[in-house]
Amino acid sequence: MARAGDLRNLVAPPYDVIPEEDLDYYRGLSPYNVVRLTRPGADYHGAAETFERWLDDRILEPDPPSMYVHEVSFEGHVRRDLVASLRLQPYSDRVVLPHERTHPGPKEDRLALMRATKVALEPLWFLYEGAKTDVPALLETVAGRAAAVSFTGPEGTHHRLWVISDRAIHDSVHAALEDLPVLIADGHHRYETALAYAEEIGAPPDSSASFTPALLTDLADPGLVVLPTHRVMKSGVAVTGGEPRESLEETLAALPGRVAAGAYRDHRFQVLPLEGEVAVVELHDQVIDNMLGKRNPEDHLLYTRDAAQAVRWVDEGVGTAAFFLGAPDLGEVLKLAQEGKTLPQKATYFHPKPPSGMVFHRLEIDRRL
Repeated sequence: MARAGDLRNLVAPPYDVIPEEDLDYYRGLSPYNVVRLTRPGADYHGAAETFERWLDDRILEPDPPSMYVHEVSFEGHVRRDLVASLRLQPYSDRVVLPHERTHPGPKEDRLALMRATKVALEPLWFLYEGAKTDVPALLETVAGRAAAVSFTGPEGTHHRLWVISDRAIHDSVHAALEDLPVLIADGHHRYETALAYAEEIGAPPDSSASFTPALLTDLADPGLVVLPTHRVMKSGVAVTGGEPRESLEETLAALPGRVAAGAYRDHRFQVLPLEGEVAVVELHDQVIDNMLGKRNPEDHLLYTRDAAQAVRWVDEGVGTAAFFLGAPDLGEVLKLAQEGKTLPQKATYFHPKPPSGMVFHRLEIDRRL
């Protein structure tokens, strides 16, 4: 766990959601900000040396075998997570369930960083169904104690962290969760990288290198927020046959509770009813893929969580049409994942992201968990 100074200056968002132009801001917060590890550019060995120096200088101190309870308060919501080590298993085992496709580039970068540092620098985010377990009650009990760490994080979020070193609690959590599948919420590329690294070094099943740090959230947690990501087409023909709407606000208001997408082109809004279960899947299958044919959608789409920005991009000629989505139904996402189906890129955006820099996991082939 990080120990030095105010933790608010040491943490940062996950590596892949920090714009390049924001890196100097996080570096300026502290010489010990985690971006010096997670975003080292191509200086992977420099990141490894930095990590070891922080250990030597006791900026970081090893904890005994521990789990953690993490709580984040934001925008009137509170979400409570369990942070623990999760055994790496191939997707074919149907225990760790992906829901989005991945691309080689990010995995090559993360693998080079992992080879150099031999550390998992960020917890990956997973969802589980905890309703029939005693885990939510256990987290509630732990959160009734004084927190080990409290700090303000990115986007004005407020965080508390508790350390669980009681082996009996570890055993109870293990027994409750060992038979449950988990859905990757955030970190598909990093999970596949961790799998590849464990295989590459021949890590035994009980080696620390065969585990990843995991932040686990109950699907029923009232503070679990998932946001839609809207699409803007760079080119393509007009879509017809939708239900006309007068404004962006009216279009967005028509989406919840329906399998439908909004559309904007030529200063006109409409709602497109779709057949199926998950709107983002059907939008791609029934509309976007038909418009693009065999062309790769990733070469012809822009993404934004700001619907008004999508409209501006079309009005400014950056794109030709915008498509709007409501928040995905996580039950349907889990159902598709259990069936072995994946969603298009950027189908979900879980908010707020757990900050990096709270805990690290050393991938030592000879250390047993």
